[in-house]
Amino acid sequence: MSARLTLVSHASTAATAASAFAADEPLEPRGAAAAADARGTVARVTALRCSPAAAAVETAAALGLGPGDTSTTADALRDWDLGRWRGRTLDDVAGTDPAAVTEWLSDPAAAPHGGEPLVGVLARVADLLADPALVAGDDRAPHVVLVTHAAVVRAAVLSVLGAPPQGFWRIDVAPLTSTVLRGAPGRWTLRTLAHPLASPARG
Repeated sequence: MSARLTLVSHASTAATAASAFAADEPLEPRGAAAAADARGTVARVTALRCSPAAAAVETAAALGLGPGDTSTTADALRDWDLGRWRGRTLDDVAGTDPAAVTEWLSDPAAAPHGGEPLVGVLARVADLLADPALVAGDDRAPHVVLVTHAAVVRAAVLSVLGAPPQGFWRIDVAPLTSTVLRGAPGRWTLRTLAHPLASPARG
């Protein structure tokens, strides 16, 4: 069986527009409009899983992938919990606690914000990609869509490539982009990275 796994990074929120750490905000108006404009670009979907965050659920609904409720949410797709830093910008945190930011950027096991360390994000995403239940079903060529966050997409890419945690900071994943993996749990191959979703008329 060769499955297709499409990871969609949710559309923009007030936090992404301000380059701030997310605090479970809904989509901002431009993000919601862009997602609605891209409706229909992700097709032939056999299964959908969403982060429980409002932005992911709203993006899935706007793209025509789900009902816009919690029936398809998966906790493993949740955003990186940055604890006390949620809602703040990196510059703001660096201005008040530069040593904490340096530790966070240099040590994947550090969590000076009181939330989840990077190694925690990498581990749960790797576990998700290795789970046979992710693509289980009767379809012989399943296409599973995961609507999630940039941090989760970056962690998935590292897992597939077998790259070290430091590579996390070298991957750019913009809002409303898709990253496609092909293969099966335990043997995924990266096909496309952070491809912008465009409306059918423009794409």
